[in-house]
Amino acid sequence: MARPAAAYEVAVPPRPACAYTSCYCEENVWKLCDYIRSRDQYPLEEFYAVFISNDRRMDYHVILLHVSSGEQNFIYDLDTVLPFPCPFDLYSVEAFRLDDGLRPEFHRKIRMIRADLYLKTFASDRSHMKDANGKWQKPPPSYPCIQTADSKMNLDDFISMNPEVGWGSVFPLSDFVHRFGRQTDYSYSLEGQ
Repeated sequence: MARPAAAYEVAVPPRPACAYTSCYCEENVWKLCDYIRSRDQYPLEEFYAVFISNDRRMDYHVILLHVSSGEQNFIYDLDTVLPFPCPFDLYSVEAFRLDDGLRPEFHRKIRMIRADLYLKTFASDRSHMKDANGKWQKPPPSYPCIQTADSKMNLDDFISMNPEVGWGSVFPLSDFVHRFGRQTDYSYSLEGQ
């Protein structure tokens, strides 16, 4: 008789206990990475900050991917009503919509950065959240800006889907779903795109 798979152990606190500021998803994910590093429950190398955008950079979102040693990978997204964490396949079906019908420049791409590298390199002075008069478009987090020795602001390098810029790997959303999902029907439907 086959042994049942071990239950997945969540890597961060429940959603209400996580550091969270609306409209600052890049910092929310940085804080999740920092928490995981401090706990030493999982190897930090199993986690990735995932920027979702397109060549036009019309919009972006950031989520955390756990490439689990189990049968399923998981997404941590503080801005969704989906489970937290959410099995990758459920997240990909519910949160990612196919880019069919969109002009190619609007097709979504992924920039994946290993969590340890993200913690070392990401910096934001939050200037992207101020209007022309210097007023906040959305209230900022209460903690200090995230900076590195080399940079006070490099968010644009992470949002960019130009593989020649920034850190990590860039590829189409369909490749991301195919690579990290296990749901054959959905993965198969994306293969030809």
